[in-house]
Amino acid sequence: MPNSATISSITLLMCSPPTAISWKASARKRSHFAGHLKLKKLIVLFDDNGISIDGKISLSDSTDQVARFKASGWNALRIDGHDPVAIEKAILDAQKSDRPTLIACKTHIGYGAPTKVDTAGAHGSPLGEKEIEGARKNLNWSYGPFEIPAEILESWRKSGSRSTDARAAWKTRVEDSSKKAEFERRLHGKLPNGLGAAIEALKEKAVAEKPEIATRKASENTLEAICAVAPEMIGGSADLTGSNNTRTKAMKAVSSDNFAGHFINWGIREHGMAAAMNGMALHGGVIPFSGTFLVFADYCRPSLRLAALMGTRVIHVMTHDSIGVGEDGPTHQPVEHLASLRAIPNLYLFRPADQVETAECWDAALRLEESPSVLALTRQNLPALRLKNEKGNLCKQGAYELSPASGDALVSLFASGSEVSLCIAAQAALEKQGVPTRVVSVPCMDLFFDQPESVRERVIGNAPVKLACEAAIRMGWDEIIGSGGLFVGMNGFGASAPYKELYKRFGITTDAIVEAATKALPTRAAAKKSAAH
Repeated sequence: MPNSATISSITLLMCSPPTAISWKASARKRSHFAGHLKLKKLIVLFDDNGISIDGKISLSDSTDQVARFKASGWNALRIDGHDPVAIEKAILDAQKSDRPTLIACKTHIGYGAPTKVDTAGAHGSPLGEKEIEGARKNLNWSYGPFEIPAEILESWRKSGSRSTDARAAWKTRVEDSSKKAEFERRLHGKLPNGLGAAIEALKEKAVAEKPEIATRKASENTLEAICAVAPEMIGGSADLTGSNNTRTKAMKAVSSDNFAGHFINWGIREHGMAAAMNGMALHGGVIPFSGTFLVFADYCRPSLRLAALMGTRVIHVMTHDSIGVGEDGPTHQPVEHLASLRAIPNLYLFRPADQVETAECWDAALRLEESPSVLALTRQNLPALRLKNEKGNLCKQGAYELSPASGDALVSLFASGSEVSLCIAAQAALEKQGVPTRVVSVPCMDLFFDQPESVRERVIGNAPVKLACEAAIRMGWDEIIGSGGLFVGMNGFGASAPYKELYKRFGITTDAIVEAATKALPTRAAAKKSAAH
């Protein structure tokens, strides 16, 4: 069998073909990327048994996997997967390589089973008593179920204690190091003390300057402030760096000959990017963030779901968040994606409305130590809405009253992101008509639903007319406005045109909000008065 030192170098064990469901096209792109960066510590043992659930791999695939990995810049070879000497030699050779290594281990699935060896019957179902009895006989294995022979148990226990001295020596070096506190802070995922002050300084600057910018640019400004105090931030983009604004001025790119950088050019491989970010977060010591378009969340979805399932702190910057994309057309205009991402448990979707909210959303996302986050950000410029710098983070509650009514509110307007400014304008128009109206910004519906019922009730309020506005489908908003509440947004796909024309075409305007609220007001007000009596 391979010795313990050999086993310790294996970073990934694959028990299914590279073309199986766990890899597919995204795995090809991940393997290309590993070869591109010459990740020489990556050693993959591929259980090359030629069988899938439906039967032989040849039913659906004839790819030469070793040749494919070689073409992607890997060291790749074939061995007998039942030969321990061959396995050990292959791993030792892989440790000397300057590239990642694929070891295709030719094996017989169900090895020893009398009739099910090399068949799909040994893939996903129990062998059954007769096959197990036959396998025991063929393999000369006389021990009972879960019985481990003493000599094997002793060998494994020795392997388990092999690094005791090395661990003790490492621990001593850590204790004696002047960098111990910073090392442990990063390794344990604790945020730097200077983060709060950096966010507050950025908010004060925004309140003073009132920038009219896209929230993707606001995110870049925020990252400049965060990365200056948090060197553990590792960013990247899926071939959309100039659009996602995820590379700060100080970030150097990671390359095959320099891993000291803080920015990764992931290329067009969103799922691979998201999967690698999960691995980085699980390793610890870094906080990974990345960029792509919101509509491409579909490519990341399996890894996003796993991030939520595993509780990894990864932050996905997803820009071009609505029909505000404009001329790119409906293929690039997400309408269902906000709802679909909000539907994933333990994934927090943030959609800020201006620079101050963007800074607070970044701060809130970083403080979610066991949850992934998505920041949905605009391409188009938005006005500054937070004109006073309230101390503390209002967005961490998920929703808050941005602008109160002049009296007892008859109308409550709710919105996220770019549509909050439409509601502010609608509030002014309704107040001018003598209709007390309040505006509630909802930058993170997920965080809001985490709040106690008393908090939610206070923020939602009891105005007879409740209206939500979002350049997306309605799904999810009924928990705030009720099933009878009003909604101004999308109920189909977008179109290709300048974004202001699209908002008019689909009726997502200040006038539409005012008209809908005004029409509903007499009925709702009367109903409230009747209920009071």
